[in-house]
Amino acid sequence: MATSTLTRSAEAAAPAGGLARPDWRAKLFNRLCLGVLLAFAAIWIIPLAWAVDTAFKPEGETTIAPVTWLIDRPNLEAFGKVLGGTEILNWYVNSAITSTLIAATTVVFASMAGFALSRVPLRARSIWFWFILAGIMVPSQALIVPLFREFNAAHLLNTYWSVVLPQVPLAIAVFVFKQFFDGLPDELVDAAHVDGASWLRVYLRIFMPLSIPAISAVTIFTFVWSWNNFLWPLIVLTSTPTMTLTVGLATVQSDIGIAYAQIMASAVLGLLPLLTVFLLFQRRIVEGIAGTGLKG
Repeated sequence: MATSTLTRSAEAAAPAGGLARPDWRAKLFNRLCLGVLLAFAAIWIIPLAWAVDTAFKPEGETTIAPVTWLIDRPNLEAFGKVLGGTEILNWYVNSAITSTLIAATTVVFASMAGFALSRVPLRARSIWFWFILAGIMVPSQALIVPLFREFNAAHLLNTYWSVVLPQVPLAIAVFVFKQFFDGLPDELVDAAHVDGASWLRVYLRIFMPLSIPAISAVTIFTFVWSWNNFLWPLIVLTSTPTMTLTVGLATVQSDIGIAYAQIMASAVLGLLPLLTVFLLFQRRIVEGIAGTGLKG
């Protein structure tokens, strides 16, 4: 009797067909999310496709009305003029050197600061952490004048150091490493101290090998950010041979005027390194975001 009653109750609660149907609101939400993602993808892809399309057009076709996506005579003339008429290869080297130095130095110092704030027993540790985070709220433009005067007094203008050093202190990188180190088990530190390991050894031998996702995320984001940085290199780099790619491409565009094919060709050439980095390390980017507390 009790068994038949439970069976009838279960059959009444189950939907028709015997299987639980997905909520229509969940379906609607998923479709809305897909639509938003496709809209943002189109907003990003269409200008990129237009730049590539224009770069392969002869200069005379770039101003023809009405505008068309089809290319009658695709060629590499614009790329040849940019590569042969500018110092873009030298600018590539300058950007690669400065961005690599900034990324590597930021990882070293930010990870050390994050480890100290996370594990080393310091007096008023939380106050120091919030003091560092306050640096995020200070706009970089407010520091341009004092930094310029400082590097001018030190005779470091128009050098790699004038580009690298101001971009190394990155508060958000300290935050990422601290959050990641906070998530590691305390037993690792206790076991290391039992074996007589110092704080430096704990940092080098235990925490850094375990923080590959955080290192990857900080390295990639710092490299991309420093590669795209325009304002500060524009101020401190005054000669063409020492310019980074972003500053050099700006001078190319001003010299070219309305040569749209060459302008788009230079933009495509400037995008290629970052696109390559993203395609090669996109898995590391996702893992780094997921493992450092930055996900929404």
